[in-house]
Amino acid sequence: MSRRPLFLAVLVGCGLTWGSTQSLGKIAVSTGYQPFGLLFWQFVLGVVLMGLAMAFRRTPPVLTRRTLVFALVVALLGSVLPGITFWTSVERLPAGVMSLLISTVPLLAFPIALMLGQDRLSALRALGLLCGLGGVALIALPEASLPDPGQAAFLPFAMLGPLLYAMETNYVQRVGMAGMDPFQAMALVSGIGALLVLPFAVATGQWIDPVRPWGAPEWALLASSAIHVLTYAAYVWLAAHAGSTFASQSSYIVTASGLVWATALLGESFSPYVWAALVLLLAGLALVSPRDSASARS
Repeated sequence: MSRRPLFLAVLVGCGLTWGSTQSLGKIAVSTGYQPFGLLFWQFVLGVVLMGLAMAFRRTPPVLTRRTLVFALVVALLGSVLPGITFWTSVERLPAGVMSLLISTVPLLAFPIALMLGQDRLSALRALGLLCGLGGVALIALPEASLPDPGQAAFLPFAMLGPLLYAMETNYVQRVGMAGMDPFQAMALVSGIGALLVLPFAVATGQWIDPVRPWGAPEWALLASSAIHVLTYAAYVWLAAHAGSTFASQSSYIVTASGLVWATALLGESFSPYVWAALVLLLAGLALVSPRDSASARS
């Protein structure tokens, strides 16, 4: 029996939920919260949620050298480092633009997969890469594309997040999940991530005290963290079972739903250049994506 309907359902679910995190992140940083403090509590919530899932499924954690290496790599490439770029960037760039940038993950994953021998080049897919570059250029170059033209200088830093995600998803496709299920994997990744960022959160004064009156930023952080870890567990599973390029297509839906969430939650509006960039990015994604289930599996 084909598993493609299941893959597609997970893909759509990841895109719809992940698209909201850009806007929720914008709300979370509205009072000045900084990346290390935000990341620590995001990881703690991940440990709690994944631990509950493991208890329900009666699956113990897997602590071996292989699983610890896997969790360390995924924590750095898929959570800690892109988390720093995300929380720093979302404070300075519109949430809708952040949603557009995340759509570049498959465009970046594809050439990495080529270098690793995990995918094949064609003229159409090369054209897709050019369309993607054109979309990013439309955001970065015209003065009218961003609310503040000075924000364009921050785009290269924001693009580091998608690049790291592209590296991580190829790593997962290449090595699998070290014999763990998604809940075990993300519990271990979240635990290692929390240990990595805690010293920095304390040393830099970015610690967030949870025992305080909660407002919109705190609830937005809670919602964003819960969505992130649950969706990320599904994404890791999808990358391991359906391939990195197929999993990265969730960016289609992340981009579209992200713009809708930004309009609904933040009242953002976008220039014609941004909409043109969206068209180019989606065209690039369509061309880069595998043409059939066989190429998705490859």
